[in-house]
Amino acid sequence: MAEKLIRKRHLAFAAVAVLGLLSHAAFTYARPVWMPVYRQLDGQRSVQDVMDLYGAAAEQRLKPFFDSAKAPYPPSHITLLAIKDENRLELWTEEKGETFLIRSYPIKAASGERGPKLRQGDLQVPEGIYTLEYLNPNSQFHLSIKINYPNEFDRTVAQKENRTNLGGDIFIHGKAVSIGCLAMGDSAIEELFTLVVKSGRKNVSVVIAPSDPRKNDLASLAQNQPTWVAGLYADISAAYSRYQTSFMQCH
Repeated sequence: MAEKLIRKRHLAFAAVAVLGLLSHAAFTYARPVWMPVYRQLDGQRSVQDVMDLYGAAAEQRLKPFFDSAKAPYPPSHITLLAIKDENRLELWTEEKGETFLIRSYPIKAASGERGPKLRQGDLQVPEGIYTLEYLNPNSQFHLSIKINYPNEFDRTVAQKENRTNLGGDIFIHGKAVSIGCLAMGDSAIEELFTLVVKSGRKNVSVVIAPSDPRKNDLASLAQNQPTWVAGLYADISAAYSRYQTSFMQCH
């Protein structure tokens, strides 16, 4: 009886010791996996945490597209072309004046219709030429990237029309729901987030168009719009004209 009790105690001590070793190993060596998840729940996840968690897999998915396009990786400049009426976002890179179409993503959700965003609550996705403000690793939509709407142009035309409360908080983000943002799904936003980190936020441009100006004349879409929209659409068309390879064939 005493021997059985001693054996049980030894087994209990051994189990505790093994559990302690496993816990220590998990805490120490699996930290890149569990820490980003913990920090997101705590609202404290960093960009580096996201890269530790998703970066390698995102790059593994992306690099075949770069190889197929014969484009350098990581890119020195990125342009994202968003086409509202097609729910499509094209990923282009540029190196020494040469442009490369890397891939085209479906936009999972985007509210509103053709036409620029004018005010808070109009549910419109903005139209224009934008830069990025910051990366949000703690987004409720998995991950998100903030564009700089309203930009200087948006504010200038709004002031001329005595419009205030232009809205904001326009993001490219994960998941498949949106109110004025571009929802790309989780896999796509992991790739875009990773690319922005690798290339640098200041080296990314975002051009959002009501329709593809390489196929459709945007001037006709400016009718019945404020007079300044024609000029905006001309600028968007000029920006798109730099990206003219066989974009229809890339997926």
